[in-house]
Amino acid sequence: MTFAEKLINARTALGLTQIELGEIVGVSARTIYTYEQKDVYPRQPILARLATALNVTASYLMNEEESDTQKNLVQEQFLSKARKDFGYKGAQGAQNIIDQATVLFAGGELDEESKDLVFQALTEVYFDSKARAREKFTPKSKKKREE
Repeated sequence: MTFAEKLINARTALGLTQIELGEIVGVSARTIYTYEQKDVYPRQPILARLATALNVTASYLMNEEESDTQKNLVQEQFLSKARKDFGYKGAQGAQNIIDQATVLFAGGELDEESKDLVFQALTEVYFDSKARAREKFTPKSKKKREE
């Protein structure tokens, strides 16, 4: 299924009009129409907002072979939070954790639920470590400006 078809199906499944979806995402109804009819793809920030509004993952929307609407949801949320909280370098670090965890799980010895639990634990450790590093290494002058 194409991006446009997936977008239409997800929108109509939620009972949303193009106008309503546009308001949720922060774009015009004309933009939603263009995505659905003109084979045009959104930029990354809008794609993320579309996926969130439609309760699907961005990878589902963009990959024509993907049929699982929730595949990689935890990873996408993790990367989004890392990007929001810690910028580009934080997102890169988060992607490295995903890549390393993928290699760790490649043997297939853990069931999916256990893999999710391990990944959630890694996520918590990553964000705690980043927050502690920010506290410890942010210059006092910058801390005063932020307050």
